[in-house]
Amino acid sequence: MVFGNTSGAHIVVVGAGMVAHRFIESLLSRAEDAVRITLLGEEQRRPYDRVALTSFFTGSTADELTLDRRIVEDERVDFLPGDPVVRIERADRRVVTRSGRVVGYDHLVLATGSYAARLAVNGFDLEGCFVYRTLDDVAALRAFVERRSAQLGRPLVGTVVGGGLLGLEAAGALRGLDVDCTVIQSSDRLMSAQLDLPAGDALRRLIETRGIGVRTGSITTRLDPDPSGQVAGLEFRDGDYARTDVVVFTVGVRPRDELARSAGLAVEPHGGVKIDEGCLTSDPAISAIGEVASFEGQCVGLVAPGYAMAEVAATHLLGGEAEFGGFDLSTKLKLSGVNVASFGDAFAETPGALDVVYSDPVAGVYKKLVLSDDAKTLLGGILVGDASSYGALRPLIGRPLGGDPAAHLLPEGVGTVSAELPDDALVCSCNSVTAGTIRHAVHDEGCADVAAVKSCTRAGAACGSCVATIKKIVGTELAAMGTTVSNALCEHFAMSRRQLFDAVRVSGLATFSAVIERFGTGRGCDLCKPALASILSTLTGTHVLDGENATLQDTNDHVMANMQKDGSYSVVPRIPGGEITPEGLVAIGQVAQDFGLYTKITGGQRIDMFGARLEQLPDIWRRLVDAGFESGHAYGKSLRTVKSCVGSTWCRYGVQDSVGMAVHLELRYRGLRAPHKFKLGVSGCARECAEARGKDVGVIATEAGWNMYVGGNGGFTPRHAVLLAEGLSDAELLTTIDRFLMYYIFTADRLQRTAPWFEELEGGIDGLRAVIFDDSLGICADLDAAIARHLDAYEDEWKATLDDPDKLRRFASFVNAPKTPDPSLAYTVERGQPRPATPDEREDSRVLIAGTVLEVRR
Repeated sequence: MVFGNTSGAHIVVVGAGMVAHRFIESLLSRAEDAVRITLLGEEQRRPYDRVALTSFFTGSTADELTLDRRIVEDERVDFLPGDPVVRIERADRRVVTRSGRVVGYDHLVLATGSYAARLAVNGFDLEGCFVYRTLDDVAALRAFVERRSAQLGRPLVGTVVGGGLLGLEAAGALRGLDVDCTVIQSSDRLMSAQLDLPAGDALRRLIETRGIGVRTGSITTRLDPDPSGQVAGLEFRDGDYARTDVVVFTVGVRPRDELARSAGLAVEPHGGVKIDEGCLTSDPAISAIGEVASFEGQCVGLVAPGYAMAEVAATHLLGGEAEFGGFDLSTKLKLSGVNVASFGDAFAETPGALDVVYSDPVAGVYKKLVLSDDAKTLLGGILVGDASSYGALRPLIGRPLGGDPAAHLLPEGVGTVSAELPDDALVCSCNSVTAGTIRHAVHDEGCADVAAVKSCTRAGAACGSCVATIKKIVGTELAAMGTTVSNALCEHFAMSRRQLFDAVRVSGLATFSAVIERFGTGRGCDLCKPALASILSTLTGTHVLDGENATLQDTNDHVMANMQKDGSYSVVPRIPGGEITPEGLVAIGQVAQDFGLYTKITGGQRIDMFGARLEQLPDIWRRLVDAGFESGHAYGKSLRTVKSCVGSTWCRYGVQDSVGMAVHLELRYRGLRAPHKFKLGVSGCARECAEARGKDVGVIATEAGWNMYVGGNGGFTPRHAVLLAEGLSDAELLTTIDRFLMYYIFTADRLQRTAPWFEELEGGIDGLRAVIFDDSLGICADLDAAIARHLDAYEDEWKATLDDPDKLRRFASFVNAPKTPDPSLAYTVERGQPRPATPDEREDSRVLIAGTVLEVRR
């Protein structure tokens, strides 16, 4: 055919995946003349979203994953599913399908994609071995797990061979099916194609907190069957053996280039149909796009470059000029609660490149930016544990960052990237949408939110990693236009957190899937899932690991402990008011001694024990619970501590019993989930030894009663609390704090502490007094009822976990050997206590390894 003249042209597309769908959509939307398209697919389905395949295990149906039906139902498109092409007859410009159908073409587009590889080892095809590629694959996997676990009468043990992006998604899916899963990786780290070693170590710790085992540096050599012929075990090159009931291979993909090879098209020796910048093959009547296409000797299994190829091919057929510029290998892991991203020159391969690294092992965060040799231009980066800045940073590749580059890595939005991206900055790489295109959609197309921009430009319609950046740009442009900016929680919920809280409270819904089905759209994201987890915890009072809501929790909440820099955990029992009996001290000391834990008295009047391994946590909790302790919730977005002085009981200046009040308050509000952590302080006199005015709620004793202060906090931006009321009795104080906390929980934004929430309240301190004391909003009865429900529903999360065998199964470092210590943990002893060994010290044999002291250093 002649490029630019599609009138009457017949275009045949082989392969009905996401890239083929995108090509047809692009062609139909721009073809001014009549065009005929025949789409030939191998699967008996319409094109569907393979990027979101894992959501099939969290409730999404095949119907929900189906891409825009209007494309294949267009009168110009003849869609023939389930009849794959088996031969291309180039001389006659026609293809032959498996059923014998012959279809002529003016131009042929190969979008055959790739297939999932399996290890070439004995047993790779045993029953119970799967790949993770199509909807049929995942449906068969789920059906097998349900059937086999019913047959065996126990949860299955599973293995994912391959620790890349897809392997981790598959492991998350298996874990969601209640399979004890281990990921086997042949290299020294997970996602080795995208992450450096420190990032891989950080990711490993995050993955293990999800109850997924990780085994690196292991090569599978054989799979063994049981007597019935189903897979039963794996052998590794080092001679180790692991039992398994189900295996998923995620060891890479291979281009489906067999049609091209048999037709005599130029292909790469290692696979892939050779294409030029216009996506043409060695036959000018045939294009190739997506994973089957090899550009400059490289095939890539990502949707973004496939979409770019689809646009280029469509543009050429319409007579326009376009070139495929190469592969953007930026990636983001899609696993609930695990945030990982890699973009640009992540390994600093550019000559003279510099690294800027931020690491917070306690929070499980590792971030790295790669800069040019003058430390001004962004070349790439890696984000583990907190990938919230991925959408804003990736468009800046090749551009000056401005200011201090390290500021872009700081937590809590301190270094938030400005939405003032240049117009030509690529915001959505999947769909090649620039910041200028988004601004045009806001100004000229009337788009007032992310959903409208997505519909207009397709920005954010694929992987969704750029949604946060789109939202910032839209908000900035609307504000500049004098338009009210949407306060929607995210693209999946048009409500703010406060509105959503009220909606869930009134409706009585108790699961994320029920809430999003009624009040939202799509499948949720990293913004709305933790917010809903907090809301549901407050309203339902259920355990954080109960049912589907367990998948919404953050890393620390998942294991009810704080992860430390080496992957171990700290255990913090509640010590209300800092008051503890000698027997309690002995019990904590004995636990710390028996488990070899580092102990420290915290600033919040608690005793922190560091160095606990995942599999040790239940044993430690049991000892503490038996001694009368409970979880201190040091890991949650909830009440942390109520600091106190000794008050009138001992102090010569004290005018009231501050310890007694602190104990009462801590027991009253323990386990109360909130948008952010909050702390209280009680001082027995105006000398303020408990530093109460630096707390979210501060209480100071006077001769006339209790003075109550609100809206203070320490941290990066310290704030002094403001006086709310004076001379309160004990009962009045409790009611006032009840209402303040519940009003905050009802109305605050996600991850908003009380200080900024208070600053934004309409009417300020006077407005707050009117709500709490005068019932100006008519909600005091609701606030009182909410705190009453919390008091009635409270249970200690540690004890509840110990009483539930299903929850206990999450706590194992290695699924196949639950009590085996993690050999990567290494310690030395300093000042009589263990601490994580430095890299140099790990080379010395005189260290504490996996819990065994070999020598004590002084």
